[in-house]
Amino acid sequence: MDIRTVFVAFMLCTSLPAIANFEVVTDAHEVALADLRLPQSDSGTLTFKTCDECDYQTVRVSTETLYEMNSERVELADFRSAIAKISNRQSIAVTVLHHLESDTIKAVRVAL
Repeated sequence: MDIRTVFVAFMLCTSLPAIANFEVVTDAHEVALADLRLPQSDSGTLTFKTCDECDYQTVRVSTETLYEMNSERVELADFRSAIAKISNRQSIAVTVLHHLESDTIKAVRVAL
């Protein structure tokens, strides 16, 4: 038997447990700004829907939730203020990072 074949078979067998342990921890949703409802406070909830036919999802935010505008971190109040000034809300995409294990929002990102 060829030693290379044995080696490849061994490597495949040892890599299978690593593949089996793969688990999604965070979902990234791209939503239209028109389909996003920001929280009133750092301990509130964020509501969004991922498509026109989809139902709204409501997920908790925390003081550790990041709000980013043009790759710069901003406070929630500043984020809300800047978002309120946008008129064409359907054409702006927002990325929402939902941590599945804790069921909280980790980050909300928008590029204007």
